[in-house]
Amino acid sequence: MAINSSIVTRDTDVLALKTGNIYESVFVVSRRAQQIAVKTKEELTQKLSEFASSVDNLEEIFENREQIEISKFYERQPKPTSSALEEFLTDQLVVTYREQETGL
Repeated sequence: MAINSSIVTRDTDVLALKTGNIYESVFVVSRRAQQIAVKTKEELTQKLSEFASSVDNLEEIFENREQIEISKFYERQPKPTSSALEEFLTDQLVVTYREQETGL
């Protein structure tokens, strides 16, 4: 998915139309961004854990090119908020609501 990484002014009316409330839309996007961030961090941690070493030799740490390339790949990815907002605006995100408990 190609996501624009530059700063873009968003029309708040378009965001509000999706849920009926701008604050609700922002909340939905922020929750999705949190999910994306957690998933990405888990992936990165798992990949970098393969390089874990019990040796505390600084020369060995700096020479690991594959580890550096993996880190650079994740640094170049779009921010989770950009990805979540793009999913929201292109209707790839499904908003579901928990049923309200009766009597409250």
